[in-house]
Amino acid sequence: MSEIVPAPARTPWQTATITCIVRQTPRVTSFYLKPSLPFHYRAGQHVDVRLTAPDGYRAQRSYSIASAPENGGVFELAIERLSDGEVSSFFHDVASDGDEIELRGPLGGHFVWSVADGGPLFLIGGGSGVVPLMSMLRHRAANASPVPAVLLFSARSWDEVIFRDELLALHEKHDGFQLVLTLTREASRREGDYARRIDRMLIEEVLAKFPTTPEQVLICGNNPFAETASRVVFEAGISASSIKTERYGAA
Repeated sequence: MSEIVPAPARTPWQTATITCIVRQTPRVTSFYLKPSLPFHYRAGQHVDVRLTAPDGYRAQRSYSIASAPENGGVFELAIERLSDGEVSSFFHDVASDGDEIELRGPLGGHFVWSVADGGPLFLIGGGSGVVPLMSMLRHRAANASPVPAVLLFSARSWDEVIFRDELLALHEKHDGFQLVLTLTREASRREGDYARRIDRMLIEEVLAKFPTTPEQVLICGNNPFAETASRVVFEAGISASSIKTERYGAA
């Protein structure tokens, strides 16, 4: 994910070891990392990753953390392969178990949520923008929080729904969390899902699922997605002070 606020000078670079690699979708793979230094984070934060070539050339990108803060000493980055992405190509084509990666973090204090923040909680993600939202949902589940929460997740197809099986299982718990999918390039698979891009009517229908107006609305996706989603949420009557956005670019 793109870095919103420059990292403080006191945030040190450290090495982290890849302990496991799991394919999520045809274009997204999760990398589980064990940092060499103590690492405590909040749901929604991200890290900077830095690669250094033998000739000294460096490439640096930011990625959101997918795991819950309760996950212990290992955390997860779910990285999408991009055709022009130097760092994402390295992870997908070169990185393997046992490799050491240079990173710093956690970073970012604006786009975060904890159970103490309450709700209702409305999460809206586009593509890999679901990653920090997944951290929040896992944090909610780890604490058995009763906060009402809905994730509206826009993906191109059923096979590109990142964390699909886990999200469906969370939905089936009937503990106040609901998953709503909208697929933009194929028909919907579940009752109550959609097959179109997010618009105001869709947002209003999803808002009707909440017992009361959401107090926390967090939106993450690429620039056009985040801009459109935040606009239609505001037009649907949600206060601007309740809306937080995170935007990402190439990686």
